[in-house]
Amino acid sequence: MFFRHIIFAVVFLLVSALHAEPLPNTSPLKWPEDDLSERMMNGAHAFVERQIEESLGKRKGHWDYDLSSAEAYVKSIEPNRARFRKMIGVVDERMEPGLEFFGDDRSPALVAEMDTFRIFQVRWPVLEGVFGEGLLACPKKGASKHVVYLPDADQTPEQTLGLAPGLTADMQMPLHLAMKGVEVLVPALVNRSRLETTDTRLKRSDQTHREWVYRQAFHMGRHVIGYEVQTALAAVDGFETRRKSGGRIGVGGYGEGGLIALYAGACDTRIDTTYVGGYFGSRQKGWSEPIYRNVFGLLREFGDAEIATLIAPRELRTESSFAPEVENHKGVNLDPRKPDMEREIARANALSPLVNIKFIEGGLVRAVAEGPKTLSLPDGTITGVINKHGLMGTRMFPLLGHVDVRRLKKPVDRRKPFDPADRHARVVKGMENHVQNLV
Repeated sequence: MFFRHIIFAVVFLLVSALHAEPLPNTSPLKWPEDDLSERMMNGAHAFVERQIEESLGKRKGHWDYDLSSAEAYVKSIEPNRARFRKMIGVVDERMEPGLEFFGDDRSPALVAEMDTFRIFQVRWPVLEGVFGEGLLACPKKGASKHVVYLPDADQTPEQTLGLAPGLTADMQMPLHLAMKGVEVLVPALVNRSRLETTDTRLKRSDQTHREWVYRQAFHMGRHVIGYEVQTALAAVDGFETRRKSGGRIGVGGYGEGGLIALYAGACDTRIDTTYVGGYFGSRQKGWSEPIYRNVFGLLREFGDAEIATLIAPRELRTESSFAPEVENHKGVNLDPRKPDMEREIARANALSPLVNIKFIEGGLVRAVAEGPKTLSLPDGTITGVINKHGLMGTRMFPLLGHVDVRRLKKPVDRRKPFDPADRHARVVKGMENHVQNLV
């Protein structure tokens, strides 16, 4: 009996609706040939794009710069720095600093030796169960400058130090810095290769390793970006314990490593110089970048210009360099060309007169029969140019001088064999375990 009443009521309402007059200021829905779900998505896209566009004007409400002195300025932006660290997941207390030189008979700790420096296989504690791994280039006579260099996600530390093929001489900044007496630590980042799995659901999701860490960490207020920033800052912790009076610490990177370097410089005031290649620019089209760069709420308060004000009054160096070419169905890396970078730098300068950005013109190096040659182009590749004399300028820090690439000797890896995939798997597993322990 009860159900008969329910059915009667529903039929009555439907019949009444068919014969009822439309409500004021409304009309019947007449999209018979439209896909309503597509209309909904288009509306959502338009809303999000409008919110992103409006974020530029609204960000200033989150800032209260005190420009009376450098000390007052740094103090005034500390609340913004704290919110930034929380957004990217840099919230866990790091482990005690320590650098372990490790190896065995087949893979010795001493990877290579040159006349003026040695390269070691190292790892260091970051968070509970999370370790950084990579290569350390140590000058034989000690160093007054220390650099954490973060390569692009698909570059290995070995490539940046000339131990493995894949990068041209102008892309091997750590090698050139080591030759000039700088102590350089190169961590391995999580790469963009696809997950290898037998799980059919994971296969269908077509995730990269970076997305794999991002997706699980995001729910716990952590991020693959945050884990890698923590890895860089743990290395800075180690450098800080042996920095001599007057010594300098820098963080630099290219591509995905440029993003991590920029964020690390914003998080930690102990970093004297931050270098960014192949990344710095507008984030107003963040929806077209890879999903693993998504940081919840970031654009409400921070674009790259605002992040640059967190580095001020310390030095930030950016270079007009081509970004890595990465394309897949979940977004592409934006290529920060010179005009885009210049506009973002101008915006940073307008936000604070204490911003200290050095813009470096990139040079595109080509190998010719007579030797290296520089072509003058509006955009270029990372790290400097090779002039007609074969001299390459390493411009991450002032007064580093030049490297004569005609006499450049590449180090030879003593490890036989060495597979970077094993190291990468350990790095990823450490982040996975940390997330699962949080859960």
